Amino acid sequence: MRKVILVFASLMFFSCIEKSVAQCSDLKHIKNLCDESYSVMSPNSEHSIPLIALSSSQYGDRGSSVSGTYVNAILKAGGLPVIIPLMTDAKTVRILLENVDGLIMTGGEDIRPHLYNEYPIEQIGAVDSIRDVYDLMLIQLASNRNMPILGICRGEQLMNVAFGGSLYQDIPTQHPSSVKHLQSAPKSSGTHSIDVLSSSLLSNIIGRDSQIVVNSFHHQSVKGLASGFKVGAYASDGIVESIETTDGRPMLAVQWHPEAMVDGGDTIMGKIFQYLITQAGYYRKARSIHQRILSVDTHCDTPLWFRRSNFNMGKRDTNQINIPKMKEGYLDAIFFAAFISQGNRDVESSEKAVSAVTNLINGIYKQVNMNTEVCGISRTAKEAQLLKEDGKKAIFIGIENGYGIGKDLKNLSLFKSMGVTYMTLCHTKNNDICDTSNRKIEKEWGGLSPFGSQVVKEMNRLGILIDISHASDSTFWDVIHTSKQPVVATHSATRTLCNHDRNLSDLQLKALADKGGVIQVCPFASYINVSKDKATFNQYIDHIEHAIKIAGIDHVGIGSDFDGGAGIARINGANDMINITIALLQRGYNEDDIEKIWGKNFFRVLDQVQAAYDSQRSNRIKSSKIQKAHQLSY
Repeated sequence: MRKVILVFASLMFFSCIEKSVAQCSDLKHIKNLCDESYSVMSPNSEHSIPLIALSSSQYGDRGSSVSGTYVNAILKAGGLPVIIPLMTDAKTVRILLENVDGLIMTGGEDIRPHLYNEYPIEQIGAVDSIRDVYDLMLIQLASNRNMPILGICRGEQLMNVAFGGSLYQDIPTQHPSSVKHLQSAPKSSGTHSIDVLSSSLLSNIIGRDSQIVVNSFHHQSVKGLASGFKVGAYASDGIVESIETTDGRPMLAVQWHPEAMVDGGDTIMGKIFQYLITQAGYYRKARSIHQRILSVDTHCDTPLWFRRSNFNMGKRDTNQINIPKMKEGYLDAIFFAAFISQGNRDVESSEKAVSAVTNLINGIYKQVNMNTEVCGISRTAKEAQLLKEDGKKAIFIGIENGYGIGKDLKNLSLFKSMGVTYMTLCHTKNNDICDTSNRKIEKEWGGLSPFGSQVVKEMNRLGILIDISHASDSTFWDVIHTSKQPVVATHSATRTLCNHDRNLSDLQLKALADKGGVIQVCPFASYINVSKDKATFNQYIDHIEHAIKIAGIDHVGIGSDFDGGAGIARINGANDMINITIALLQRGYNEDDIEKIWGKNFFRVLDQVQAAYDSQRSNRIKSSKIQKAHQLSY
């Protein structure tokens, strides 16, 4: 068997030049081969080739190794293979994975049973504890980033274990059958048939849902299926031969060795690698786009987590928004909402609301000050861009629920001085400013209150964005008619696709666009599907597309409402944001479109609203200087 050896665990790329050692024996010929490598393809096409990481096994004390059949299968499918050296340094593994576009978990030793809470039986084969740790780190880190993954043989078993499944430690002992799962025939030869399920991803990839013949070199296999996975194929004895995700993430695993069959000329098995390369290509293109654009999520409720002891947004945690997850999902900027639920509206309660919002904003600054090496406060698009160029995430501040300004317009100036750039006028109940969208609440003002009209005008004057998410229809129309500046819906969806009071009708979408504003589409399950348990990622993308169809490509963006109840499969945290870009690419959107959706549209509005304030302020200063000059002249 051909082996590619990594001495001293160094990282290596592989060439597809098929020449014998004898032909390359002199230095001149080797130099010519190197020179000819530049004439194979254009630089642009080279940059688009996906890099596919290969997990490796230990090769004694000499380094890490991978069978050459994996390398050749990747090359034939149009990718570039890269070996990830076997190690247990998670940081190094993470950094390596940040530079590739797909992952293949290769075959090898048995897996330690304690990883799936079992004791080893006598028939278990050789295990490698170090490789188990290394492989499970690879799977976890790659899946965190939504990277396409293909598991092969041991790789399938590991993927199942990594997400909570269990294994047969020895098929002959624990699941006796007439099928020979450890064949003696050459690896390139198929020896037993499997049934591919018609509804499976595997069926879609290979273009058939009938039986196919595969090779077999294992005595362990999937027993208890991991949560979030489904079976794609079975052997005739019931052994699981393929698993895939239930939510459509590009994670596929097979129990046989398709790379060896590709090496033997099997074109059907080649389609499995072509699928991986295609998915990795989308992933690579999405990563590339995010390196050039400025992306922003315009609403999350993460500051509510800041009240928890020892919480640090600079560390990866179970909540949906933190700096590591933003890095994994290629999200550049986030709006933290200082959210206050609606309380009593007497003077004392209103003053307490102002104090509560002030404390939340101070909490945001505290978290940023704890993590100045990786993030910073931003008030403008320009500041956010500068932070990105410095390798940091931009943290914007908004207020959710105008109840937080109490009964005094001067508090708007106070909060602007603290860095607030937008305010959501209300939440799920009426307040002193306006009526809520909540259909269960009787409307009080019929739209904006007299105080609310003053609030809108003062926000215009101060250059604070007006957010109409949560506002009633009548409030929406009053704001459209009262505001002299564009307004935004920072976390809503479309009512035509889901009749929810938090969503905007087509008429509202058109009016919002005519005003120059934007709707930031939110993946809140009950806003996406009236039966929230049936909400899907593809339906969320449908809402984005519907908003584009009605309002136009210049008036749509992304606002998650993460850490506030939002999230559906495949878009359930900042690390999943890359999936939106991939889906848009797959639906035919180009980089200019994606740049607009991911922030250019929203920042255009922010710039316009802030520029109006800056212009007024400049005029006031100029007028004051003129008046002072006139006074001095007398």
